Amino acid sequence: MRRALLLARKAEGRTSPNPMVGAVVVRQGRIVGEGYHKKAGSAHAEILALKKAGSKASGGELFVNLEPCGHFGKTPPCVDAVIASGIRKVYIGMKDPNPLVSGKGIRKLRRAGIAVETGTLRAECERLNEVFIKFITTGAPFVILKSALTLDGKTATCRGESRWISNPQSRKVVHALRDRVDAILVGAGTVAQDNPLLTARPVGKKGKNPVRVILDNQNRVPLTARVFLNSSAEKVIYVASQKLPEKKERALLKKGVEVLRLAKKNNRIPLKILMAQLAKREITSVLIEGGSEVNGGALREKIVDKIILFMAPIIFGGKDAPGLAGGAGIPRIQDAVKINEVQVRRLGEDLWLEGYPS
Repeated sequence: MRRALLLARKAEGRTSPNPMVGAVVVRQGRIVGEGYHKKAGSAHAEILALKKAGSKASGGELFVNLEPCGHFGKTPPCVDAVIASGIRKVYIGMKDPNPLVSGKGIRKLRRAGIAVETGTLRAECERLNEVFIKFITTGAPFVILKSALTLDGKTATCRGESRWISNPQSRKVVHALRDRVDAILVGAGTVAQDNPLLTARPVGKKGKNPVRVILDNQNRVPLTARVFLNSSAEKVIYVASQKLPEKKERALLKKGVEVLRLAKKNNRIPLKILMAQLAKREITSVLIEGGSEVNGGALREKIVDKIILFMAPIIFGGKDAPGLAGGAGIPRIQDAVKINEVQVRRLGEDLWLEGYPS
């Protein structure tokens, strides 16, 4: 099963809106076939593993991190191929989280006389596909809030300078993270201050640029911003209020940008409604790389599933230097956002902190 998980992770960031799946066929204690789902619409992991195993699959065992599908989708049901192969036992890491199909594949295998054991490394299997689980069970994307900050919790100087707080090693991790998500969300302030490209430039391979989502409810982002440079080839969604001037909308559309108008609530674009709109476009994961106000809004609306912070050993100080989360802040300690399952790693002199809001 650990081998299946390693195989599955090879396609991280490439299978959306499908899950990551790896499969291993074992006969008499030896691996005779393996495979993983490479991208949506391509062959499933079980099919590839069984094909490699060939006749050696008969009487063998199949290890797969997610329940084999028992229904027709873009490809035929995997359980039919498993049954036809002569596999005698299937080890499944976790059931399919889709309530419409969960358990159907398992039941079909058992009815065919195949032994099935579920829950092998279940926690690790669930963590691997945390994005898919959130999307398929709630209809909303998995949201990661990422930020670089100083030891005193500042994300920029009092003048708004933020490039670069983190070191080159941390920035490499960020580009690898961008390569794995469906979309990046930033606010108008970030675009105006840093003028970023928001592309993925991972070391050692060609990156997959995520959809860039620009939140601008005050018409602040100029048409000359670098984020629009290749918008005719790679998707950019410009999120504006109902008051966006038609002239600017026409100019954005001419650049190939999708314009999404949303009604403001409390003078802000509601992020929960925006997430629902992104989910309709089969965007399953969103990386928030915004400034203090966007971060604060995301935490207040409770859309954040995971937090990743890169903390540099520097101090900015000053009451006018923005912190991680803007807004009025919480009145009582017991109202604080609590972070669970915190992991801390070193990246040179930087600290990489990762956890899940309760």
